[in-house]
Amino acid sequence: MPFVSLGKDRIYTEIHGEGEDLLLVPGLGGRAQFWSAQVKPLSKHFRVILHDHRGTGRSSRSNIVYGAKQMAEDLLRVMDGLKISSAHMVGHSTGGAIGQHIALTNPERLKKLVLSASWCGPDPLFIQLFETRRQVLISCGPSAYLFMGTLLATPAWYLQSRFASSRDFMESRLKDFSGLEIELSRLSAVMSHDLRSHVHKIKTQTLVIGAEDDQITPPGFSQELAERIPGAKSVLLPKGGHFCPMTVAETYNQHILSFLSPSKPAKAPARRSKQNARI
Repeated sequence: MPFVSLGKDRIYTEIHGEGEDLLLVPGLGGRAQFWSAQVKPLSKHFRVILHDHRGTGRSSRSNIVYGAKQMAEDLLRVMDGLKISSAHMVGHSTGGAIGQHIALTNPERLKKLVLSASWCGPDPLFIQLFETRRQVLISCGPSAYLFMGTLLATPAWYLQSRFASSRDFMESRLKDFSGLEIELSRLSAVMSHDLRSHVHKIKTQTLVIGAEDDQITPPGFSQELAERIPGAKSVLLPKGGHFCPMTVAETYNQHILSFLSPSKPAKAPARRSKQNARI
């Protein structure tokens, strides 16, 4: 069942493995392929469900997304289409914003929630960063915009050995670009996400994970989420950048498995790990 229908639109989905349902929800890019380093190890323990957000990847591009709330509503409808009553969820960046909405409005649909490199509300640096990315997209075009995003999200130590040429590196990224109107809408959705005064109501068991060298959602955002969500566990990785699920995949996956399946301890704990119970 590769597609779930949402009225006139179709959402591309993938299912891997067997066991309890686990939703892996990508960030701004919106494409299931972001989780390529997680699918194989996690599907040994869970039934892993992936999807391309509406407007991205192989999903329909006819509708503009106006906010994380609408993206959350789409995901709930995907769950309905796949007959999933409740599931674990790992939401990265914008995917974490989606997870926050679901945890607040439909908590019965989530078993455990992982907020990965996410945020509950913007600060001046965050707004300026995304406004600059928006200006680059409008003024310089998709190639410069996508490359800027790659540099911000991915540490240079990871990129250097994988960058043969601009043409080779950017070809697939430009092919996946959703178009100016959709991308501007998604940037606006990111900048407008603010549940800072609401996340203290989240009751779902939550893990907040991020990296100290994240330039898009700096570690202060992860720390804030962990402090505001009652009983949230917190892991701050010493390196990995915003794309830590990709750049330090083995360590990242161990922490996800340890949280979702407590009987499977993480082999490589992060430098700082704590549990917060502040509301």
